[in-house]
This record gives sequence, C-alpha cells and structure tokens, in this order.
Amino acid sequence: MLDNGRNEITDENAVGLACGGDPEAFSFLYEKNVTRIYNYIYYRIGSSSDAEDITSRVFYRAFGHMSSYVEKGVPFSAWLYRIAHNLIANWHRDNQRRKEVPLEDHLDLPHKSDQPEKWLEKNQELELLLRGIRRISADRQQLILLKYLENLSNAEIATIMGRSEGAIKSLYHRALIALREEMEQIGYQPE
Repeated sequence: MLDNGRNEITDENAVGLACGGDPEAFSFLYEKNVTRIYNYIYYRIGSSSDAEDITSRVFYRAFGHMSSYVEKGVPFSAWLYRIAHNLIANWHRDNQRRKEVPLEDHLDLPHKSDQPEKWLEKNQELELLLRGIRRISADRQQLILLKYLENLSNAEIATIMGRSEGAIKSLYHRALIALREEMEQIGYQPE
C-alpha cells in the first residue's frame, strides 16, 4: 500500500486505475511507453522535434480519453500506437511531403576504440536502410517498424493496424519485397 492508503500501481492495475482518473497511474503508463511511442513516431517521420510534439499529443489525447478506454485483451500500448498512427497520418497530410532525416540526427558517435571506417560504414548502411524504409508505403513502413523496432507479434500489429493477423502476414511479405526493391534502387549492395 502507498502512504495515502491506495494500492501500489503495477503493470496489472495501472490501466484500470488510470481509467478511474488516477493521474499517478497514467504517469506510470506514460513512463512505461513514452520511449517506444517516440521511437515509432521518429522513425515514421524523421524529425526529432516533430516526433517530440506528436508524442506529447499522443499522451495528451490518451489522457483526455482514458475514461472511455475499453480493454480489449491487448496491451495498452496498442491503443497508444493507434493514436500515434492517426496523428502521423495527419502530419503527413499536413506537410504534403516526406522529409529526409539529416544524417547527424541518428548517427551514433564513434567510441574511442572503434575504427573510424567501421563506424562510418555502419552509419552509411543505417542511412540507406532508413531511406529505403521511407520510400515504401505508410502501412508497410508502420509494419516494418512495429515488427523490428518494437518486436511486436503479428497479433499485436494486427490490433494496432486494425487488420486481421492473416492480412498482416501478407502485408509483411509484400513490405519486405518492396523494401528490397527500394534498397536496390538506391544502390544498396549487401556484402
């Protein structure tokens, strides 16, 4: 029990407490999910400042609608990803174009022990991969990021994207083919 007589907030009870209006429970959910949601948004749009803004809007919107949240047997994060997806779609519509990510926004700085050429090669490959991902359709980008960045299952991705698990498997196959074709077009030659 906490000092004020309430139950301790845990993974199991946080959503229920937040739905009941407990701001500490929502804060718990925020802390647990904010990095994942930010990363998802950043990889979809490529701008750290816009990703920060959209991330804050995701949680503002979630906080405002917690009383109407309905548990559907999937992780709470699925609801947050759905909100993020909708806000990203609005962002793309409002901006009417896709931005390229400046190389310095996502490069890891080299460690003293790293060989400079290995570090440069790794980051060039990352830059090419991000360029390739941004060239495929939005739903395919979303699937690739949820699968590889967040390591979500097909069932979880299906819930987030509002599709059947079979549709996700089919989209996944098409997404990998499209990504390979884009990578070939931009000149990526695997070793």
